[in-house]
Amino acid sequence: MTEQLSSLLVERDIELVYGGGNIGLMGVLADAVLRLGGRVTGVIPDSLMAREVGHASLTELRIVNSMHERKAVMSDLSDGFIALPGGFGTLEEFCEVVTWSQLGLQSKPCGLLNVKNYYAPLLELFDHAVREGFLSATNRRLVLEDADPESLLEKMEAFRSEPATKWIGKEER
Repeated sequence: MTEQLSSLLVERDIELVYGGGNIGLMGVLADAVLRLGGRVTGVIPDSLMAREVGHASLTELRIVNSMHERKAVMSDLSDGFIALPGGFGTLEEFCEVVTWSQLGLQSKPCGLLNVKNYYAPLLELFDHAVREGFLSATNRRLVLEDADPESLLEKMEAFRSEPATKWIGKEER
C-alpha cells in the first residue's frame, strides 16, 4: 500500500508533506517517495525531535515550536490530506482538517486510505452521527475514502475541481 501510494505520488509530481519522523507508516512512505526521486517535506516540533527522531534524509525538514504550529505549517504546505492507518495523532489531525473544511476555513480534500477496512469503524461512527442528527450528510461527504490509493487520489482530484458550494451547504458555513 505504501509502495503503491509512493509511486503514484511521484508519478503525479505530488510532494509529500508529513510530520517529519522516521517511524511508522509515514516514515515508510517518506522513504519510498525519496527512493523513487520524489520530494518530501517534514514538519516536526522540536520537542518531538528526540522522541520520534526527525527524518534526516528528507528534501526539507522544518522544525517548529509546537504541535499547533506543526499542523498549521503542514496545512499551509498541503493541497489535500490523506490519513493512513494510525493512532490517536493521526485521528486527531485528520478530524481537525475535516473540521476546518466543515467550517469553511479550508477547501482541501480529506481522504482516508482504508487499507484492509481499517477505517470501517470510524466511517460507521460518522454515518451514525448523521443518523443521530449530530452531523449533516453534506459534511459527512467531506470525508473521502477508498482502499485503493489511485482511486482515493482520483476522488480527491474530483473534489478539488468541484465548487465549494457543492460540498458545503450555506446553512453549515
